[in-house]
Amino acid sequence: MGFRCKSLLCLFLLVLLVFLQKASAGQHYYNVTRFRGRKQENGCNLFQGKWVFDPSYPFYDSSGCPFIDPEFDCLKYGRPDKQYLKYSWKPDACDLPRFDGASFLAKWRGKKIMFVGDSLSLNMWESLACMIHASVPNSKTTYVRKDPLSFVIFEDYAVTLYLYRTPYLVDIVRESVGAVLNLGSINGGNAWKGMDMLVFNSWHWWTHKGKSQAWDYIRDGSELYKDMDRFVAFNKGLTTWANWVDSNVDPTKTQVFFQGISPTHYEGREWNQPKKNCYGELEPLSGSTYPAGAPPAAAILNKVLGTMKKPVYLLDITTLSQLRKDAHPSTYSGEHSGNDCSHWCLPGLPDTWNQLLYAALVM
Repeated sequence: MGFRCKSLLCLFLLVLLVFLQKASAGQHYYNVTRFRGRKQENGCNLFQGKWVFDPSYPFYDSSGCPFIDPEFDCLKYGRPDKQYLKYSWKPDACDLPRFDGASFLAKWRGKKIMFVGDSLSLNMWESLACMIHASVPNSKTTYVRKDPLSFVIFEDYAVTLYLYRTPYLVDIVRESVGAVLNLGSINGGNAWKGMDMLVFNSWHWWTHKGKSQAWDYIRDGSELYKDMDRFVAFNKGLTTWANWVDSNVDPTKTQVFFQGISPTHYEGREWNQPKKNCYGELEPLSGSTYPAGAPPAAAILNKVLGTMKKPVYLLDITTLSQLRKDAHPSTYSGEHSGNDCSHWCLPGLPDTWNQLLYAALVM
């Protein structure tokens, strides 16, 4: 009887230990998830909400911002409607703080902020520069555009906004066979070191094929491929980026964000209008969900972020951007011929991405 009691006690202690380990693991995962952008300390999910009409928008006038590329300057290139400028994002459980460019500059005085990625990073970088400029229009700036590194310096505050163009995050290198996308190499990462904030982005170029594809072969370790499943390649490349962050970033000195997967609106069937695309769309989708659901790339991104040792805040902009079928340049772009349902007008949706970035820093 005594032996049985001891056995039951041992079993109880074992079950208790497993329970505590699971609880601890769950708490750790919640902390990681919270930092990855799902929730704030107050329990508010900034990325769950809806678009509401707001006459106080936009944050700035495109004609007054010297940093907007023609491809994003929709009003200059003939977009006739302006209602798309008048929507603000309203989270279900809280209010977003209004972006304050002067406060942002004061907080980040003497600091260096870098956006790293493709033309969606360019979209967000130009948006933030315009939002800050609108707050301090008389502040002296230095503006340099080069490839791969561009920057805007707000001289009075010694705040530098960098843009480093690298669509895949991993390297494209020249080998005897031609241009090779090396899924295991990030030599370009040397330029990312020493920043106070890093905002990464990648996805759109992984889908490019034919003449728009930037490489001839893919290298995965010692193996060379003419092509591979693009989701597999994205996962491998993103894992290399995650390892770079884990090995090179000191969280006490550098805050790291991932911009999230920006959607396209070429296929109207995704929002139950199969004959449509973004052209001629005048307002957002109502509600807080997108009929087609999240793109597969978002699941890959979440999976990779979940394996990381260093904290990365996910600006989970996918769903709220999916709702904005009205916010693309479409045919009103100064650089893209045809119908652009991939990038975003400025002013416009990327301003909300930056407002969410601002909220993540101050809430």
